[in-house]
Amino acid sequence: MKKHRYGLKQPSLTNRTSLKVRFSEVDSMKIVWHGQYIKYFEDGRESFGKQYGIGYWDIYNSGFTAPIVDLACQYKQSLTFGEEAIVETHYIASDAAKIIFEYTIYKSDGITVVATGSTIQVFLNSENELELTNPEFYVEWKKKWDI
Repeated sequence: MKKHRYGLKQPSLTNRTSLKVRFSEVDSMKIVWHGQYIKYFEDGRESFGKQYGIGYWDIYNSGFTAPIVDLACQYKQSLTFGEEAIVETHYIASDAAKIIFEYTIYKSDGITVVATGSTIQVFLNSENELELTNPEFYVEWKKKWDI
């Protein structure tokens, strides 16, 4: 199996969701403000979680939270008010107690790349202590999807 840049498996699950740029997301130059792309990654994570059963509430209801500890974004092109875009979210399998996602944001043509990025989340238990091993619910989730 090919290795990923983190030395892990290649993406195993993918979600695609679309969005439309709202007026409140653009700056005075009429382009999407750079920080908004991070929110688009969040939209991708939420859509992924809903599709695959590992959303924020699923994690929380299992007694954990999963804060982001690493985030990267590379900007390629700008989006403008009214444009439609597609957020593609890839789950990157890892044996470590973390959730890794990579993102590609496309213009509505599904070809033109607007931005790419990644996030890493770790697990905290109900006392906000870092989990060094995968929580049981996450182990079961990975089994369900054959990861």
